[in-house]
Amino acid sequence: MTESCTACGHVNLVGSRFCSSCGRSLSGQDEASTEDLETLGGTEGTVDMYAPSSGAVLVVTSGHQAGTRYAVPHEELTVGRHPDSDIFLDDITVSRRHVELKVGTTGHVVSDVGSLNGTYLNGERLAETEAILTNGDELQIGKFKLLYLVSSTS
Repeated sequence: MTESCTACGHVNLVGSRFCSSCGRSLSGQDEASTEDLETLGGTEGTVDMYAPSSGAVLVVTSGHQAGTRYAVPHEELTVGRHPDSDIFLDDITVSRRHVELKVGTTGHVVSDVGSLNGTYLNGERLAETEAILTNGDELQIGKFKLLYLVSSTS
């Protein structure tokens, strides 16, 4: 099923909160600003922070998808607000094409692919170059925080 954007007329999937073409809110509801969000840092046990038995995962620790775990494959992974992204983060603070993760010689490499709000790794904004991810790194993409966890057997 589909839903048309009232601003640009683009046809979006039903249930989408923002137009994948122009970014306008489809629901008409006001979004909480980044400052209004509460992270899950002090609520132990709410989000499973265990490493996977094999491979790597990204665990959403804040944002409306908190607790969601995404397997990180051994090839390329895209993150963004575009519905075709491997990890779809449906919020206006996330660019349609925000981040890419690729496999490097020493593990996964993250790069911001031209997002407006930038990408933060452990609290510091990523430069235009790539950064190697290590176990326990925190990525901030828009108002979402994701924890990168790697199996000890990987």
